[in-house]
Amino acid sequence: MEWLYNLFFEQSALQAVVILSLITAIGLALGKIHVCGISLGVTFVFFMGILAGHLGFSVNPQIVSYAESFGLVLFVYALGLQVGPGFFSSFQKGGYQLNLLSLGVILLGTFMTVGLCMVTPVSLPDMVGILCGATTNTPALGAAQQTLKQLGEPTSGAALSCAVTYPLGVLGVILAIILLRKFFVRKVDLEEREHEDPKHTYIATFQVHNPAVFNMSVQDIAKLCHSKFVISRLWHNGTVSIPTSDTIVRENDRLLVITTEKDAPSLTILFGEQENRDWNKEDIDWNAIDSQLISKHIIISRPEINGKKLGSLRLRNTYGINISRVLRSGVQLLATPGLVLQLGDRLTVVGEAAAIHNVEKVLGNTVKTLKDPNLASIFTGIVLGLIVGSIPIAVPGVSSPVKLGLAGGPIVVGILIGAYGPRFHLLTYTTRSASLMLRGIGLSLYLACLGLDAGGHFFETVMRPEGALWVGLGFLITFIPVFIMALVAMRLCHLDFGNTCGMLCGSMANPMALNYANDIIPNDNPAVSYATVYPLGMFLRVIIAQLILMLFL
Repeated sequence: MEWLYNLFFEQSALQAVVILSLITAIGLALGKIHVCGISLGVTFVFFMGILAGHLGFSVNPQIVSYAESFGLVLFVYALGLQVGPGFFSSFQKGGYQLNLLSLGVILLGTFMTVGLCMVTPVSLPDMVGILCGATTNTPALGAAQQTLKQLGEPTSGAALSCAVTYPLGVLGVILAIILLRKFFVRKVDLEEREHEDPKHTYIATFQVHNPAVFNMSVQDIAKLCHSKFVISRLWHNGTVSIPTSDTIVRENDRLLVITTEKDAPSLTILFGEQENRDWNKEDIDWNAIDSQLISKHIIISRPEINGKKLGSLRLRNTYGINISRVLRSGVQLLATPGLVLQLGDRLTVVGEAAAIHNVEKVLGNTVKTLKDPNLASIFTGIVLGLIVGSIPIAVPGVSSPVKLGLAGGPIVVGILIGAYGPRFHLLTYTTRSASLMLRGIGLSLYLACLGLDAGGHFFETVMRPEGALWVGLGFLITFIPVFIMALVAMRLCHLDFGNTCGMLCGSMANPMALNYANDIIPNDNPAVSYATVYPLGMFLRVIIAQLILMLFL
């Protein structure tokens, strides 16, 4: 049985794979257990690693360092790609208020961290670890550890303090939500107020009564108005047709228009009258044209289309078809000529079967092609992220140059590539399952190594007086900013309770608290707010953890 002992305890590459795999597998299994509706998910891998380290399991330090670094880079880069497409749009109308409130939560926690470090005996590296645990943000801990290594400081204290404060970081946000709901939420705060989504498509019918647009082509009319719209059908003298950009619009024509709800009033002014009746019950034989046409979803799978504007393909005029909607990552987009197409977009195309078949040849519509992940682009992006993370940046008042490091560089490059890659014809498309797999493997590997490294001294630290102090300080950093900004959001900014909860959970990067909020609130406002503030909040947490150490250590 010596071989079995060696497999688990004799340090080697094989032993490292076995130990880290077991920690991850057991941690993920236990993370699915719900207690009072709350589960820790992948975070349980962290605590499983701590337990393994406490029980005496150890792995070659160089292997742990490599696996931890690679897992962190893989996770933050995949995270950047995920949040990139919505990162800059989150600052649009409605989103800027939520992001400002989220920024308030982040800054309050940051100021408390620096202040408490000055008035308590806790060192700054340990206090930054407390901040990362209190805000349940392991990527920020990874960034802080990389900065400590650059400064020649030990990283074990930050990992330990993060591990000690992490559980109450999860529970602190949930406790704040419970207290807010019980003592501070008014009836008006519980009323459902849906987000105004500027990308949500809306179907309206108009009759042309405005002399200014009589006998003008569709493309010329579009130039008169800043509102975005697509004319899907045009009725003229008893005939329904699919208009092209050169189609002439005449008096009393009836139009089926796809636009956004907020643009409907301005289009009413443009065309003359908005109708609210079913054309099939009037004098328009809607079904007659529909019996000659088919509607089909076509997926963009040809790399040459990636990054091109929809209007530049001239599909409507060339093939006599109409594209009414574009579905991207579950979001319906208006098919305007200026829309930049991305690999994986699903277009709703209406037209004759032969014409749609020709459009399929142009766009690809080969799902099998999209099932293959673009691994080359992923690793190229990681290399670019590491290069960016290694660039020294001179900051006034800081003795040594600041570097974004293993966490900051890849997440910045991931966000930029996710947001702007298609404009430069970069293939950034990754299937949802592949993206989740990359993030899951990276985060699990990082947490397993982090817990294993911290586990040797975890329990003896918790039992010492400073352990109790860390827990108390962590709870304050979790609870106070969340509670204060919740009252500001509901009382001063008049946000409803659902949007407020989503903003708080997103600013703290706390999906476990979001699950609780979704259970007690009957609409999807918490999830929408969470998605709105999460990208900026995650990015700032990673950067702030490094800046605190650079400026004050």
